[in-house]
Amino acid sequence: MHEDDVDDVLCDTCGSGEQEDKLLLCDRCGHGRHTFCLRPVADKVPDGPWFCSDDCACAPPVKRFKRFPMEQSKINDFFRIQEDGQDGESSKCRIPQDVRKRRKGCLVMQKKRMGILPFVPSEDRDRRLEQLASLATALTSSKAEFTNELTYVPNMAPRSSNQARLEEGGIQVLHKKDKETIEMCRAMQQRGQCPPLLVVFDPREGFTLQADANIKDMTFIAEFAGDVDYLESRKNDDSDCMMTLLLTADHSKNLVICQDKRGNISRFISGINNHTQDGKKKQNVKCVRYDIDGESHVLLVACRDIASGERLYCDYNGCENVYPTHHFV
Repeated sequence: MHEDDVDDVLCDTCGSGEQEDKLLLCDRCGHGRHTFCLRPVADKVPDGPWFCSDDCACAPPVKRFKRFPMEQSKINDFFRIQEDGQDGESSKCRIPQDVRKRRKGCLVMQKKRMGILPFVPSEDRDRRLEQLASLATALTSSKAEFTNELTYVPNMAPRSSNQARLEEGGIQVLHKKDKETIEMCRAMQQRGQCPPLLVVFDPREGFTLQADANIKDMTFIAEFAGDVDYLESRKNDDSDCMMTLLLTADHSKNLVICQDKRGNISRFISGINNHTQDGKKKQNVKCVRYDIDGESHVLLVACRDIASGERLYCDYNGCENVYPTHHFV
């Protein structure tokens, strides 16, 4: 391709020719695509040949991943499930009466005064195994370990740095009843009763998350879990799975959660702009930071009813506009 023709190259996805330093040209057909328009998003311009699609001539074969075995014992070991029932079946978690009452009635009328709802696990044991196996497949393929908690490792931020009182402008304290709901959900997860979610592989977006049953508005999805580190230490990090944890007046003490080494199902929720190209709103999960026992935590909660089979999307831009996702489609 002649150098004079470069100015005429447009991204096949967004139609823009701007940000040329992030515009890739297919080594076979010459078509263009921004790094941030690829699915999964490319952290940087790849080294060596690049092809615009899997079926483009001379393109390398699609990378395959090994599926995690659908075996109860292997899944229990991977997620460190604590069985307390017979024949490997966890006992059912009793939902408090006040929580059951909150499930009833008109959600539209109650939303302003209702609290966070616990997730409802799939009743079928084999279905739960399939959901957990899909998450284990995605994590192992991403070379990440499982954790449902914030982790503090050497050479990163210590736990003592995560003090909610340091949040500039303050941070909301999790209500007592909501805290009880989260603790109940954590107990269910430890027994292998997971949210009805399935991790699926999309050739364009990579591993993504979809509802495996209908999920009500205000239902707890997961806590954003992973390694806690200082934002300054991650300024040049290529990871696309980080979340703001604490924003302080002293920017050197700002904290982020990083899921490149450890994480949970929240890692696979697409963090995208709120709307599709035709103006339809995608976001169905909100990320909210709370003060829980003096520490900052990020909870992911359904912000509308989610139908079975629907992909999950949360807006990483949020009110802080920290993550540049406005080019995503």
